[in-house]
Amino acid sequence: MATPHINAKDGAFAKVVLMPGDPLRAKWIASTFLHDVEEVTNLRGMLGFTGYTKNNVRISVMASGMGQPSIGIYSYELFTQYGVEAIIRVGTAGSYQKDVHVGDVVIANGSCTDSSWMLQFELNGGVYSAVSTFSLLEKEVAAAKNQGKKVHIGNVLSSDMFYNADGLRWKKWEALGVLCVEMESFALFCNAARTHKKAGCVLTISDSFHNEPQLTPEERQTNLINMIEIAIEAAEKETNAL
Repeated sequence: MATPHINAKDGAFAKVVLMPGDPLRAKWIASTFLHDVEEVTNLRGMLGFTGYTKNNVRISVMASGMGQPSIGIYSYELFTQYGVEAIIRVGTAGSYQKDVHVGDVVIANGSCTDSSWMLQFELNGGVYSAVSTFSLLEKEVAAAKNQGKKVHIGNVLSSDMFYNADGLRWKKWEALGVLCVEMESFALFCNAARTHKKAGCVLTISDSFHNEPQLTPEERQTNLINMIEIAIEAAEKETNAL
């Protein structure tokens, strides 16, 4: 059953979906880490694929686009129209902390935001804490340990602004121990809570506010293997638990 933004057929998506921002990254993940892959959606150029891991577990990969409005649309439609039970965001982020280096992996256990996303729920001045689903978080951390990979686990910022007019605003988040900044996790976590589904977030640090060399655009697409392997193992375990 197609939606205004996804033209996949019923049953085209697996129960667990990995969700990068970039459609080409989704294609790269599917072609590199899955076999017997089928392209299941391509509406608006937002590519989605379903295939099998090396352990023959069926999972899907679909791009979200950039920003909370975009992932908000796609994750909501996957959760409510396609029977998806869990989405793991996999993406890049900018480090706020000196000990979180370019190339490191971050697992988000919570997400802050400078967005107005929660105004729709009219909480009358309340502040909602958007957090990862614990069962997914647990599986992500276990996967990193199983694979012998060092990760940082903590709070991230999901921002609406890539080019912030206040060039020093990040220091306030740094002082609160926020590990890094990206642009999608808060809306994803909120949609999972709203629909009683599950969401997680695994990130690769692509640049740093502490003047480390950035990943090139090519490295952003291909030098992300540690993150993807962690997310795939977590997705396999979550699928087997469903």
